Amino acid sequence: MITNIDRCALITGSGRNIGRAIALDLAKRGYAIAVNGSSDKASCQSVVDEITAVGGRAVVTMGDIGNRDQVHAMVEQVSDAFGTVDVLVNNAAIRPDFDLLNGDEAEFQKVMDINFYSCLWLARACAPGMIKKGWGRIINFSGMNAQEGSTGKSAVSIAKHANWGLTKSIAKEFGRSGITCNIISPGTIVGEVNPPAISKNYGSLEQANPSGRLGTPEDIASAVSYLVGDEAGFMNGQLLQINGGVVT
Repeated sequence: MITNIDRCALITGSGRNIGRAIALDLAKRGYAIAVNGSSDKASCQSVVDEITAVGGRAVVTMGDIGNRDQVHAMVEQVSDAFGTVDVLVNNAAIRPDFDLLNGDEAEFQKVMDINFYSCLWLARACAPGMIKKGWGRIINFSGMNAQEGSTGKSAVSIAKHANWGLTKSIAKEFGRSGITCNIISPGTIVGEVNPPAISKNYGSLEQANPSGRLGTPEDIASAVSYLVGDEAGFMNGQLLQINGGVVT
């Protein structure tokens, strides 16, 4: 456990899967970690316990990222615990099916709030502290649905594509303040919990992947750790695809 980094990372949706892997990897590199979830506090606490058991620093900050007031409360809680949010990883998302022609607009708005507006709200809440410190890292997430379009997943595709525009805007506006913003587009990731329909198709998905395998949460976590490090300080406003070569 490295302990000489005076920086804090807030990772949304970090009680399991990709978010958990990111939290654990950044903790090993010395970052103080704010573990976020919307409902499963036990899973979030488990991640905190893993980190603190080996001498790391971590807190649970529960909150619905689709609610702007709760977003601001989360950032205040983390700032009280660790001073500032230096690294923001907007990982949490929902991926419901949506009929573009007949889908309920309230459901569409929920997807936009959680998958897109939360990233905007969190960036606006965290950026002032980053600007004051002269250093910050923001990581957003897109996806193959957003890059290619996807029948039945239009709400997710639209929200995740909007994150690409947000990423470029943040990079342009705050680069001179020492802040970088990049976006990751994961492929199919084998996590702790996956929809049964995807699990049944693992074999065919593996065969179709040029790398001959599916991704792991650790594949994404290692990329995040690189992007938030000082060595990636000149990488700004970029889309990083981690999918084994399915989408190029």
